[in-house]
Amino acid sequence: MEAWPVQDAKARFSEFLEACLSEGPQLVTRRGAEAAVLVAVDEWRRLQAAARPSLKQLLLAEGARAELVLPPRGQARRRVPAALR
Repeated sequence: MEAWPVQDAKARFSEFLEACLSEGPQLVTRRGAEAAVLVAVDEWRRLQAAARPSLKQLLLAEGARAELVLPPRGQARRRVPAALR
């Protein structure tokens, strides 16, 4: 994966985009630090399909709810406070 300073990526965007499409993902750096990656749409869709769902998606999903197993009331043991021991 080739690294492009943000100034070069902006100035030569057509070349930057063509490199992404022909060579694969291209890394963008800002002040020497990795900032972003340009990927082709097909690769992005593949990554999105393989991604795990978020907690929000899991909680809102129809099959996400399950029965809670709770002990019957009154049968749970309570701890004796240290002051009463």
